[in-house]
Amino acid sequence: MPIRDNQIRYGSVSRFFHWSMVAAILWQFTSVFAHILLEDTGFDEFMWGTHKMVGFLIFVLALLRLLWALSNLGSRPPELSLASRLGHIGLYALFLGVPAVALLRQYGSGRAFEPFGLPIFAGFDSGKISWMTDLGSLLHSNLGWVLLLAIVGHVSMVVWHRRQNAKQDVLPRMLG
Repeated sequence: MPIRDNQIRYGSVSRFFHWSMVAAILWQFTSVFAHILLEDTGFDEFMWGTHKMVGFLIFVLALLRLLWALSNLGSRPPELSLASRLGHIGLYALFLGVPAVALLRQYGSGRAFEPFGLPIFAGFDSGKISWMTDLGSLLHSNLGWVLLLAIVGHVSMVVWHRRQNAKQDVLPRMLG
């Protein structure tokens, strides 16, 4: 399997980024649903304890995936429609935006952030930066639910195209 994308299929790097993000996002939404539905259980405490780290991982993967996609722009499989192109742009925006506003909120809180032991930013004692924490609190959860809906829509369209017409079956492009 080629490393780079081509007109027929995504290469191994694109597929690695795609399926790694699928796993991370499944983990992330499992942590959210555990926090909502299984509050104060051992499972909730374990999963919620990973939420920030996995969110940061999604952010890094999304950045790397975007850079890789841009470097392969002329050789990727073509989009089926304008709606498909806009849907993918929206997904990328949410993959970056949801964790970005969480990082903004984290920084504004004055608390240090060291996912996986990596110092991203230090904390400070001068009080919270309200506009950062307010904006992060307003947008993070709401955009997270929008992301979940967009993912459900994305998967639904893959299934729909797979059943409608063999020429529009897009799943083999990402399966390899």
